[in-house]
Amino acid sequence: MRTLVRFTLLASACLFLGAAQAGVLDDARRSDTVRIGLDHVPPVYKGGMKFRTPENIAIVPAEDLAAQWKLKADLQPTTQDRAALKGVRPDVMLTRIDVAQAGAADVITVPTGYSAGGMAIMRTDTTIRKWEDIKGRTVCVSAGSPYVGTLSARYAAIEKVMPAPADSLLAVRIGQCDAAVHDDTLMKALLKLPEWKKFSAQLPPVSRQALVLQVRGNDPADLAAARQLAARWNDAFWDKAIKKWVNNVAFEVYLDQNVPDCH
Repeated sequence: MRTLVRFTLLASACLFLGAAQAGVLDDARRSDTVRIGLDHVPPVYKGGMKFRTPENIAIVPAEDLAAQWKLKADLQPTTQDRAALKGVRPDVMLTRIDVAQAGAADVITVPTGYSAGGMAIMRTDTTIRKWEDIKGRTVCVSAGSPYVGTLSARYAAIEKVMPAPADSLLAVRIGQCDAAVHDDTLMKALLKLPEWKKFSAQLPPVSRQALVLQVRGNDPADLAAARQLAARWNDAFWDKAIKKWVNNVAFEVYLDQNVPDCH
C-alpha cells in the first residue's frame, strides 16, 4: 500500500512537472492563439482607411507561422529587448538582430533567411554622394522603420517620419524629401521598375540586420517546430514576398501621385 501511494505521488509530480514545462507551442494550441511579437505592428485596417503596405515585412512570415500552426495570430508590438521573451507574452518573436549578435541562452533563435540594411534612394541628379552628405537634408523614413532616429543621431539629417513606405517614397518623388531610407533588399527590387529609373540614385546599405524567429524557452518540440517552419522560408518564399511588397508599394505611390515628377 505504501509503495502504491509513493508511486501515485511520483506519477502526479511527474505530470505536474511535465505540465509546468510544457512548450510554447503546446500552450498556444490550448488557447488556439499564438502571440507573435513584432518590432512594429501596423494599425488594423478599417473601412474608409487608405490601405498602406507596412514597412515591416516580418508580418509575412508571421501570418505564415499562424497559418502553418493552424492558430489565430495575435500580433503584439515589442522592442529589441530580448528580455521581453522571458515574460508570459509574447510566445514567439520575429525580430531583427545584428548579423553577428548571439541569441540569449533561454531563447531559441532560428534564422528566417531574410536580412537587410538601411539604403537611401534619391533622384538621379542629387548632390548627395555619401552618407555624411545628408547632414541638414530632409530624409524620409516610415513608421516602424528600424532606421527612425538613427539618421538624425548619426548623420544630423532632418528626419521626416511618414505613416508608411508609400508615403515616404512619394515624398521623394514630389520633392518633399531629399532621400528616403528603407530596407535595401526591398529598395533594390523596387528600383528595377522602369518608373523608378529617375529615382535610382542610392547610398550603400548600413546597419545590416537579420530577421530571426525567436521562441522563449528550450523545449525540444518547439525547436523542431520552429526549424521546420523556417525551412519553408526559402528563397522562393522571400522572392514572392518581396515582389508582392514592391508591387503593392509602387501601386500605392502611383495612385497617390497627383503632381508630376520634378524634371
